[in-house]
Parts: sequence; structure tokens; C-alpha cells
Amino acid sequence: MVTLEFNLLEEILRFAKSKRKRLYLVGGYLRDILLKRQKPNPDIDFCLEKQAISFGRILARKIHAGFVVLDKEHGCCRLVKRIQEKTYTFDFADFRGKTLKGDLLHRDFSINSLALELSDFLTAKKFPKALIDPFGAQKDLKLKRIQIIHPAVFDEDPLRILRAFSLSAIFGFKITPEALKLIKSKKEKLGNVSFERIRDELFKILSQPNAYDYLILLDQLKILKIIIPEIEIMRGVNQGPYHHLDVLKHSFEAVKKLEEIIIDFKNNPDIRVFLYQIISSERTRLALLKLGTFLHDIGKPQAKRRKAGKTIFHGHEKVGAHLTRNIARRLKLSNDELEALSKMVFWHLRPGYLADSPQPSARAKFRYFRDTGIEAISVLLVSLADQRATRGRLTTQQSRAQHEVVVAALIREYFRKQKEKKFTRLVSGDDLIRKFKLTPSPLIGEILSEIEELQAIGKVKTKKEALEKAKKLIGTPRLLVLRGCCPRGQRRQNECREK
Repeated sequence: MVTLEFNLLEEILRFAKSKRKRLYLVGGYLRDILLKRQKPNPDIDFCLEKQAISFGRILARKIHAGFVVLDKEHGCCRLVKRIQEKTYTFDFADFRGKTLKGDLLHRDFSINSLALELSDFLTAKKFPKALIDPFGAQKDLKLKRIQIIHPAVFDEDPLRILRAFSLSAIFGFKITPEALKLIKSKKEKLGNVSFERIRDELFKILSQPNAYDYLILLDQLKILKIIIPEIEIMRGVNQGPYHHLDVLKHSFEAVKKLEEIIIDFKNNPDIRVFLYQIISSERTRLALLKLGTFLHDIGKPQAKRRKAGKTIFHGHEKVGAHLTRNIARRLKLSNDELEALSKMVFWHLRPGYLADSPQPSARAKFRYFRDTGIEAISVLLVSLADQRATRGRLTTQQSRAQHEVVVAALIREYFRKQKEKKFTRLVSGDDLIRKFKLTPSPLIGEILSEIEELQAIGKVKTKKEALEKAKKLIGTPRLLVLRGCCPRGQRRQNECREK
């Protein structure tokens, strides 16, 4: 235990003694110590016989921490203390039973039913000998299993149904048959849990390297459809000769392929930094990317049509982006996460169109990076996973290889451009207004966008050249910046290709 953490716990103990309270450490903090697992931002749970909220409120003022009541009825509060680069979360709760053992009986799983008086914890000679372990937590940690200790465990808090899988994914522990049987009988109760709490457990699963296995298991147990009911219309929807799986199975397969791709890129520092960026709270881009990959074809069932004897999915990316935004809102994701997911789904076809040519033009690449913005790499990785999960009889080895080469080149180009000097426009809107005596209008933005594109691909290099180009463009009242493309730059889906 680091000195900073020890000092904080010492201060909490001194306060508890001054209030004549016996304070116990419980649950995951002790479990993680036994597993030799350290979290960058520790969360530490305490319990005391009663009056936890008033205890926590006064302690928060003393140690200058944030304070919030989590559950007034059950006497539970949270303190948050930021020190240097770490955030410490301390939860204090009243006994859930008449005694400490009664409290531990109401913990979610045996591996979290450990307790230790704080004074004993801070005395090195007494840890772990003084651990209070009435339900075999240490045994189950050694056996690597998720075991229930009370038949009402999921009635008390249905979120524990999902937590069983997040704990299993994080630690590689097996959920016991007894626990799985009870989960199956109680799973519908998960529908009564707030989506903020469901989101947190789901993202713990998505953050693990084998999230695919758990998504499959959750689907088999009919739990995933409680979280994302939209997936049910994907089940059994065939996709034509480019694909070997229906829409839902393909979506699972794409997540599996993404996890393999991440392993392929494990030695690429740029990709690693990108994937482990924190987007919101403690949720990473990696976890969000897996969700985006799973949802990339969610619009296909609604967009499916038959035309000239062919199955087509024209516009499924637009339908999918709309559905994805609704799912993101329901999961209470941040605006940044919502926009990122929406872009992944909306633009996931674009790299495939670029890969129609072995060497996409500078203009096409510029437009791709402009439209996808900071999600350019996310979209490329989704596209790569999508392509690897597509193995129908009309998908040729040549097209697959070309897709891989083009995507790899785009990834390299993106990171190279990120390290270059920041792009500076040759002319501004004010320049155009002064030079050509224009009034502010949408036309100015269109002209600037066209010049910016020409500058990026090396066709315009000086301010003089930019102004000359602007002069030519001004005479075109209905300027179409992206000639031959849709308004946001996505090439028309010729032949309504389903891929």
C-alpha cells in the first residue's frame, strides 16, 4: 500500500476513534489486495453499525472531500477525494443486518464477503490473519469462482445479475452452475435497474480482452436483449452472398475480429494510446469501439430490401446511426460518446469504398479524414473488423487483401498527419469579404471548404492562388463543394452494396 493511501486511511481511523465508531473495510478492496491487483483510482468500501451518512458527512468536511448520499433508506454515502493524479472513492454504509456477519451475508458474491476492522488492517502483523471470512471468500478466490451466498441476492439488487459477468470477465473466474441457474430465473428483474448502473457493468465487460465471449453468453441467456432490445430484429436476418452469417451473428463475429485486431496492434504505440484514452468517467475508447463495432449493422433489418433479385441494405448506416444514438441516450452515455458511436456506425462503409481503389486519391482521403474527424481511426478499425467478419462466397481474397492494405495505409497517414505542423488556412472569411466585397452567407463557408481541400491535397499553395480560386468559385451561385457525393461526403452506394 502506497504511503498516500496509508495516510488517508490513518486519518479516517483517527476520526472514527474520535467518534467511537468501529469501522470495517469490506468487499472488493480486500479482495483485490489478496489478488495482488491495484486500481489506478482506488474505491474503498467501509461499513459501520449505524449512522454512516452523518459519519461520512462530517468526515468529508474534515478531509476536504466531495460528499453525496447514495441511499438514504439504507444509510449509504460516498466521499470522493482527489490527490495529485489519483481519485479516491470512499463508500460508507450501515450494517445491512444486525451484525457484521449479517451484513456480509447480504453482499453480492462470496469473493466480496470479506471484512477487516480498519485498525487491524493498518497493523501489518494482523493482515491477513485477522480477516473476517464467514462465507469462504478466500477459498473461492483460490478456486476462481463466482458463488452466491444468499438465495435473495438478485432480489435485493438485480444489477448483481450483470455484475456476475463483469467480475467473471475481469478476473477470469467461472460463474458456478448454482449462480447461473438463479440468474436465469431472475434475469427479468434486470429491467428494473437504472441504465446508469447497467452501463457501468456493461463497460467493465467491454473493457476486457475477451468481451466477445461474454456478449455471446449474455445473448444465450437472453440477458443482452434486456439491455439492448434492438438486437432482436437483427436475429436471423440473412444478408446475401457477400456474408456467411446473419446480421446478429455477423455483429458478434465483428467484435471477435476486432479483439484479434487489437492484439495485432499491441506493439503499435499510437494505436495503444488512442484505444486507452478516457472518453468519459473511466470509460475508454476501446470499450466504446467494441460497442460501436457490435452496433455497426444495427440498421440493416429496417433497411433490407429486394431489388432485381438482389438483397440490398441501402441507407442502413443512416438508420443504424439513428438507432445507435437512441441506445447511447438510454445508456446515459456522454455527448462525446454518443457522437463517437454515431460516427462509427454512420461512416463504417466509407473505408470499404476507399479500398475499391488500391491507391485512393488525395482528395478522397482528405474528405474521409475531414468527415470522420477524431473518429477516423475508430471507423477504420470497425471497417477492418467488419471486413474480416465477412466471408461469403462473393467476397474475394483479392478484395479482402486490398481492404487491409488501404486501411493500414490510412492508419499510418492519420497518425503521421497528427504529428505534423497544425494546418493553417491560407485565407479566411474576412479575407473573402474584404477582397470581393461579399456579405456574410453560406457561400463563404463553401468557398473556404473548397480551398481548404485544395490546399490539403497540394493544389493550392499560396494565398494568391487561394484568392484566384475563390474568384472563380464566386461566380457559381449553387456551388457544390463535394461534387459527385452526398452532402456529407459519402460516395453514393453504387449497386447498393450490402457490405
